[in-house]
Amino acid sequence: MSIRTAPDADLLGSTVHQATAHLTPRNWERANRHLVRKMLAEFAHERLVTPEAAAPGQYVLRGDDGVTEYRYAARVLALDHWSVDAASVTRVRGGSTEAPDAVDLVLDLREALGLSDDVLPVYLEEITATLAGYAYKLTRARPSAELAAADFQTIEAGMTEGHPCFVANNGRIGIDASEYHAYAPEAAPRMRLAWLAARRERCTVAVGAGVDHGELIRAELDEATRRRFLRRLTALGVDPVDYHLIPVHPWQWSNKLAVAFAGEVARQDLVYLGEGDDEYQPQQSVRTLFNVANPRRHYVKTAMSVLNMGFLRGLSAEYMRDTPAINDWVASVVSEDGFLRERGFSVLRERAAIGYHHRQYLAATGKGSPYRKMLAALWRESPLSFTRDGERLATMASLLHVDPEGRSVVGAYVAESGLEPGEWIRRYLDAYLVPVLHCFYAHDLVFMPHGENLVLVLRDGVPARVFMKDIGEEVGVLDPDAVLPSGVERIAIDVPAHLRTLSILTDVFDCFLRFLNAILCEEELLDEDTFWRTVAECVRDYQDSMPQLADRFVRDDLFAATFQLSCLNRLQLRDNRQMVDLDDPDPSASLQFHGELTNPIARFVR
Repeated sequence: MSIRTAPDADLLGSTVHQATAHLTPRNWERANRHLVRKMLAEFAHERLVTPEAAAPGQYVLRGDDGVTEYRYAARVLALDHWSVDAASVTRVRGGSTEAPDAVDLVLDLREALGLSDDVLPVYLEEITATLAGYAYKLTRARPSAELAAADFQTIEAGMTEGHPCFVANNGRIGIDASEYHAYAPEAAPRMRLAWLAARRERCTVAVGAGVDHGELIRAELDEATRRRFLRRLTALGVDPVDYHLIPVHPWQWSNKLAVAFAGEVARQDLVYLGEGDDEYQPQQSVRTLFNVANPRRHYVKTAMSVLNMGFLRGLSAEYMRDTPAINDWVASVVSEDGFLRERGFSVLRERAAIGYHHRQYLAATGKGSPYRKMLAALWRESPLSFTRDGERLATMASLLHVDPEGRSVVGAYVAESGLEPGEWIRRYLDAYLVPVLHCFYAHDLVFMPHGENLVLVLRDGVPARVFMKDIGEEVGVLDPDAVLPSGVERIAIDVPAHLRTLSILTDVFDCFLRFLNAILCEEELLDEDTFWRTVAECVRDYQDSMPQLADRFVRDDLFAATFQLSCLNRLQLRDNRQMVDLDDPDPSASLQFHGELTNPIARFVR
């Protein structure tokens, strides 16, 4: 009989050192300056703090104690965007001046930020993890010009900012230092999915029109892999006919399912089959995986019970029931609209989904509980199945990427195109903003159109068209009385009339174009008057082309002088475990508003 010994201490020490090798004094200081810059900007934008002007272009922010000060240079742009000079930031306390520290900044502003005793330590952990992630990204950073010319998945892994509005946006609490290198998107790891066989009576399987679940599995798994899984089941003496196959993130299997679902495994309601043979790369959203071995196969989105940016990132088995039907309906609306077809706008459909229902957790919990979101998966179309010769793909988040030397990817795209920056922006807006406007005005259809949810299709560095993704969880129809097919009704939402335009003014203008404008200004590629005039002209030209929708343009006026400021960080600071109630039929009820913003295109109204 062999005796298992403890792991070699030297080996463990070496592994831990490798996992933390990016945590050097220089990288930590740069990461802190980067994040403090963003904190000063976004907290001021959301009116959580009020910096005082000390001189032209110079500001002072005092901590809760009235003694600690942060001094820095900044420029205030449209939409109350604070363009802070990271190198200028200093923390002054008791006559001593020191480099800024993001965690200290939170502690200095604890009262101003309204942090409760329960939220504060978790928020500090998220801030620290976000800093550590940025320190790692510094070790892998590529020049923006090189990144702009790279392939789809290299660009995906090269993103460093995370969500542009949220300060603590890379917490990923639950992933340890070694797992970070195996699963974090910026590490660009190659990983294999774990596969489980699940009792059919415990599963909800849903497929889109024309999709056969068995055929989809056969298309996603090579024959040799399927045979290996079959042998595993027959060796255990169970009938393969009684089971469905479910792909699982390996982190979820090891950290959650093998423990929290141990009874299901022991009873053979779940059977671990092993890893598949295809290699995948995690996307910016962490739990979504792209097949790099067979890029035309589907993305796989899995449950991953990691706390990140206000939610445990599970996947609802109950929601899976309607996801393909919702995607089919949205895709039909888009494909049957001649205006959208002409612009090449399309959605990447979630074609099939599967969820497992744990009887005991269902009995113990209510709707929306994370314990109901631990085992589910869906398959989403790959954009590479729809590209043409001469086209290349990039996440729209790349337009907000700036390398450590201060050079932007959008600047690299403009240089490649040979166009004037203003013309490039107009071409981009025609590809992105115009279809979003048309979906809103013609169909009451809204998405979550931020950078990570859009895939740009580029020709010679110019966006020609876009793909929208993450449809099942992010889409809505702003008409509670809309007549929708069975299974699609849940996306009809009742939003107060005065908040309807926030689907554009907040989600597009404030949460994306605000940052793009700042990058162009900071790099002196385009002044902000020209930028917002170009946006206004794009909106006006679209409206001029649709006279039949004139009454809707009046009802939902994008040229209104002001609009309510919706504050994302305030949501996370209030409750960083569940920012909003995802099951509330009125999603606006959970939002945090504070004052108004001046609409940057209002002054360009005719």
